[in-house]
Amino acid sequence: MPDWSPIELMICTAARQLEDRSLVVVGTGAPCAAAMLAQKTTAPGLTLMFEAGGVGPILPRMPISVGDSRTFHRGLMATSMADIMEMCQRGLVDYTFIGGAQIDAFGNLNSTMIGDEYQRPKVRLPGSGGANDLGSLCWRILVMMPHDRRRFVEKLDFVTTPGFLTGPGAREAAGLPRGTGPFKVVTSLAVMSFHETTRRMQVETLHPGVTLDQVRQNTGFDLPAAPDLRETPAPDAEALRILREVVDPWRYVLGRKSS
Repeated sequence: MPDWSPIELMICTAARQLEDRSLVVVGTGAPCAAAMLAQKTTAPGLTLMFEAGGVGPILPRMPISVGDSRTFHRGLMATSMADIMEMCQRGLVDYTFIGGAQIDAFGNLNSTMIGDEYQRPKVRLPGSGGANDLGSLCWRILVMMPHDRRRFVEKLDFVTTPGFLTGPGAREAAGLPRGTGPFKVVTSLAVMSFHETTRRMQVETLHPGVTLDQVRQNTGFDLPAAPDLRETPAPDAEALRILREVVDPWRYVLGRKSS
């Protein structure tokens, strides 16, 4: 048996996607844990930004919201949501972490509603918050979510955050900055990237012990494998120690199930 849980594997894998000296806007929960872990391991020069206005904090512990006072701790700036969004609009932000209830093959996300009628949904979700702005304006979108057919769907019930919309050229045609869009999707089963030409999702790495058939059985659309399909590296002992003892000792995130 591995000495790590699925959520720990997701966080450690997501942390490795962030390079040093980049800027990332994060929310709370698993994306924040991944960014904190990256900052304390492979990307010490990573600058974290929070929607409520915190820029460049050195987080002592996991914040419980984007407005938690810890998101300003020893920060470079204590500013506002308007300033954070302006930085994204000016093309200064490299990454954003976004989640959702549904995702499709082009990386479009739904965090608004489940059902056929907007006024009478089966489930009313939290909505966009800053997800639409961040997904529209930051250079690369990172997604973290559990992997099952209810979430990975052929057609979204509502498009909250644009991915590559309907395919190649669609973001640009909608007026979004050229070169922006989904980058990686880290799930409980695998890591997905997006084909450079078709802009469709493809399996890049399989988590240890997971097969390609398992991933496809839990996906509601055709999901090809990348030509160089490989296994996701397992978390190393030091990263796990930092994650458990420093990033999330109170198990705000690590205490949750991955699906």
